[in-house]
Parts: sequence; C-alpha cells; structure tokens
Amino acid sequence: MYPNEPTHTEELIQAIEENSPRITDILKAYIDEHDTTDMLEGIKYYYKENDITERIIYKYDNDGVKHPDYEATNNKLASGWHKLLVDQKTSYLVGDPVTIGSKTDQDIEVILDTLGDEFDDTLPELVTAASNKGVEWLHPYIDEEGNFDYIIIPAQEFIPIYDNTKRKNLINGIRVYELDDGTLKIELWDTEMVTFYEMVHGNIELDASIEVNPQSHWYKGENGFGWGKVPFVEFANNSKKVGDLTFYKDFIDAYDNLTSDTTNTLEDIQEIFYVLRGYSGTDMDQAVTNLKRYKGAAVDAEGGIETVKAEVPVDSIEKFLDRIVGDIYQFGQGVNTNTDKFGNSPSGIALKFLFSLLDMKANVLERKFAKGLRQFMWFVCEYLGETNQGNFDHKDITFTFNKAMLMNEAEQVDMLMKSPELSVRTKMENHPMVTDAQVEMARREEENEGMIDLDNEEVEEDE
Repeated sequence: MYPNEPTHTEELIQAIEENSPRITDILKAYIDEHDTTDMLEGIKYYYKENDITERIIYKYDNDGVKHPDYEATNNKLASGWHKLLVDQKTSYLVGDPVTIGSKTDQDIEVILDTLGDEFDDTLPELVTAASNKGVEWLHPYIDEEGNFDYIIIPAQEFIPIYDNTKRKNLINGIRVYELDDGTLKIELWDTEMVTFYEMVHGNIELDASIEVNPQSHWYKGENGFGWGKVPFVEFANNSKKVGDLTFYKDFIDAYDNLTSDTTNTLEDIQEIFYVLRGYSGTDMDQAVTNLKRYKGAAVDAEGGIETVKAEVPVDSIEKFLDRIVGDIYQFGQGVNTNTDKFGNSPSGIALKFLFSLLDMKANVLERKFAKGLRQFMWFVCEYLGETNQGNFDHKDITFTFNKAMLMNEAEQVDMLMKSPELSVRTKMENHPMVTDAQVEMARREEENEGMIDLDNEEVEEDE
C-alpha cells in the first residue's frame, strides 16, 4: 500500500502540471536524497584510490592520548584488483564490437551509419561505468545541425523518476552537474520538454543564462518537438543496480592492509630493538640518542643491554595472501590467469570451466544491456523515420555480443574438419585463423577461378 502522504514523484507531477513554484523545493529534495557514495567508491577503487591510501597510524602519549604518528613507517599499497576484474569483464563482453543485425531482410546500413564508429567505443565505456557504479545512462539527442548523436551521462549526475505503479516507465529525469567554476546546473526533463535551473546561494532558480526556458527536446527550424519519452536510457549492471565492488571490497581491503603492513615490517626489521635492564635514566628518547651517538647507555650493576630483531612469518603471510587472492577471483567472478590447474595447453572443456564465473557475471550484464540497447534503438528508429531515411521497427534490431573467450585452437580446427555437414561459410566464421569470413570466402573464389582443371585439358587434347 502507498503511504497516505504524497511521494516526491506525485508532488513533482502535480507541481509540473500546475506550474507551481514548489517545483524547486521538490527538486532540492530529490538532489539531497541522491546518494552517490557507492558509485564514487567504485570509481575510486578502479583508479587505485583504495581505502588504504587514507590510512593513518596512531600512537599514544604518556597520558594515554591518541595522536597520529607521522614518523611511523606507513606504506599504503593500493592494489588494482578491482580494475583488473572490471577490465576482464569489459574485454570479455565488448572487447570485440557488438554485431548489430536485423530479424528481417531490411537493410540496416543507415542505422549503422547513424550510430557511427564511436558506438564501438561507447559500449566499453558503458560496461566499465556500470560495473563501477551499478548503472550508467546514455542520452540520445539531435544536435543543432539536425544530426542524431548521443552522450554518456554519469549515473551520479542523473536522478531517474519513475511512475508509482510499475517503476518501469521513466516519466521525468533530473540531471545535476557542476561547471568548472563551481556553478551547479540542474535540468528537469520530461517526455516533451527540458527546463534549466541553477543553484544560486543555496536556492534553486531558473537559469538566467538560457534565453528560451523551458525548451523542446529538439528543433526543426523554429519548431520544437519532443521525443514522447524522456531521452535517457538506463544501462544496468545487474537487477539490484549495484557495482561489482560490492561483492569483494572487504577482500581487497584485507589484501591491501596485509601487503602494506608486511612492507612496513620488512622496512623496519633492519632496525634493532634494544632491551635495556637497569637503565638509570627515565627518558627513553635520551637512551636511544646515547646508543646512537656513544654506542652505549648507563645502566646499574644488575642491568644490561640486549638487541632483538623481529622475524617476519613469510610462509604464513604468503599462504594467507594466496587465499585472499583466490577469494577475490571467486567472489569477483573473474578468471585467475595464474592458475596451474589446467597445464600449459588446457582443453576446450577446461577453458570453459576456467571462464565459467566470468561468463556467468557477463551474462547478467548482457541481458540488461540488450534491454538498454533496444530502448536506445527506439530513438534511432524514430529519428530515421522523422528525417525520411527509412522506417524501422526497433524490435527487429538484434545485438550479438561476441565474447572473447580463450579456446584451444587445435581442438577447434579439428572439430571443424570433422563436421562435413557444416557449410564452408560457417567453418570460416568459426575458424580461429579467420578474422573476416566474407574476405576469406572472396579469396577462395579468386583461387578457384585461377585453377586449371587438368582432367578437362586431357580430354580436349585426345579429341
């Protein structure tokens, strides 16, 4: 059941319909509640700004008061595990360009031209961003020259507003971003218009720098048009829209702490610990100074000085690090390329098992991205229809993710040779040495045309 009090969404819808000044108050409430903590944390860990980089070592004075110890050895070794796992997934899923096709015989060359070469670079960026933040947004638009274009909008800058019934229909969107001079800009998008605001002395006001405010989504000459949908497309990482770091951050922190502490110990181990018995003084700093300067210290008749060196349990540390590394790969669903379980030339079955966790993780994102791509294609097809470049149904456009799984090439070639029921083209498309089946087929045709049929030649000579 819905609460008796109206939600922000209901208030915003009503305020927009009534053109009420309360819109700015509701916008501020949405912005204040937009929590980007986890998103920013995923980005930080991707760029090796792990929690360990902010570590402070403390000490206690004679009164038991805690103070930062700036003289203590404090290595802060941030690992790149998160980047490695995210890049693995990105390379595996979209390292090779996604193949765009059609369920019909309709020529889609105009669609590919509209998307441009940048689309192959945009998808890896979306996968990386969604893996770090849980979700990312793509904004289709028509530029001033009437050309279709698109841009990635960082998830931390966009607040989606869905209807209250199914939470599937995007009815509004708030974009919040900061300019280089610190000015906070705010855009309120609906299915037809966009209204521009800015933050002035803590208050949200209409953006005075925009002459026409609100504006239509796009213009043809002097006439403005709306898409009929909010022009932002969601690309989610998973059903919960959480980043990959959620599932293994604790293990990365444990790895960073252990390697940093071990490095501290190894650096300090060269220093000798002095055990003073019967020391006649009371100032320990003075005793250390005397030891360094005079190579001795005054003690009573029953006293003495002993030296102690710390020992590092290297074997235990290495075993524990190996376990943490295994946990990071396990819970991060990655491929441990250092494993020696499969030998130097693993079989196809062994490689599939090695990639099973990564494939499982990538399949979840693939389903979410396929949905996002279909929604994005709606805008592409609408644009082509409006500009008389063709009538396409976005539901007919297909997307094939060409996963970059390692394979045993000898096994694959042998399997193709033993499959006479397959066409030559199918064999070409699946041969590990062929990068472009169409080019290879053309080469075969050229070679066949240049060959001489010796049997026919002999027949002609006998006649």
